[in-house]
Formats: sequence, structure tokens, C-alpha cells
Amino acid sequence: MKISGRNIGRRLYGLGTLPSRLKRARYFRGHGVHSPYVYDIVRKVFMKSKLQTADTALYDKLRDMGISRRRAIQLQNLLAHCGYETFGIDCAHGRVDMLIASLDTAPDMLTRLAAAAEQSRSTLCIMSPYFSAERHRACQQIADAHPSTSVDNRGYLLLFNNHLPRQRFKL
Repeated sequence: MKISGRNIGRRLYGLGTLPSRLKRARYFRGHGVHSPYVYDIVRKVFMKSKLQTADTALYDKLRDMGISRRRAIQLQNLLAHCGYETFGIDCAHGRVDMLIASLDTAPDMLTRLAAAAEQSRSTLCIMSPYFSAERHRACQQIADAHPSTSVDNRGYLLLFNNHLPRQRFKL
């Protein structure tokens, strides 16, 4: 005899429609990330709320552009963690270690920045990849075609152009 009219399978049916943030909860604190390099980034960059270095050049520029404090700290810590010395914002010329595409960059320009970053072996950071449907589609196409590791943490998309194998992480 059933107490209610629904069995356990029917009660749990709605779990498949949870928002993507809850679906991605398995990656919290790096659990489920099977790359030592990306796991290290999750633990030492994404989970830190304070600057880990005295150099704050990138942090200051990002804050002046209106980027949130948390995201600016994460990107400054990523710059230090990876040993990068130079960065560029919205520019495809010159050799930089980390190239950042802000929200001012048009979706059609993102493909050109990705190609320039891949050619110069730079890490590309695309801010706000989910801002609009057109920007999201462009970011998906770039990540699908990317030959190395990509990390999507909803606030920005990181495309590493180094020795790492092709892997795609959605945190």
C-alpha cells in the first residue's frame, strides 16, 4: 500500500531540470576535475578571496573597467600562479602571456582574438561568455575548436594554449 500516489521515481523526476549552477556543484572545490593542472588552478586561484601577490596592475585595470572585485582578484592570482608577466586587454597585437577579451569585444572579434592567442601561445580569457546568446554561441564555437584545455567558470572562459591535452571543464 502506498502512502502517497507517487513513487520515488516520480518524486525525483524534476531533478533533471535543476539550474546549471546546481548541476555544476560536483566541481565545487575541485572535486570531479581530473587534471592536476586545472585542479591546482581551482584550489589556488578560484577559491582564494585575497590577492596572492604584491603586483596589482591587472587587478587595478580590471577594477577600472568595472569588473567585480572577486573576478579581478581571480585573474590577478591566475596571472601570478601561471607565472605570466605580461597581459593585454582587447588587443591582438604584440606578444603577451595572457590576453583578456572584455565585454566591449564584439562576438565576431572573439574568433580573431582566439586565433591570435593560439598563434602566440597565449592564454585567452573571455569575460562574460554568457552575456548574450550571440556571445555564448561564439564562445561555444571557440571552445569546441580549441586544441588545448579550456575552463569555463561562468564568469569568464579560459583557453590555455600550452602543452595540455584537449580537455573542457565547466565549473
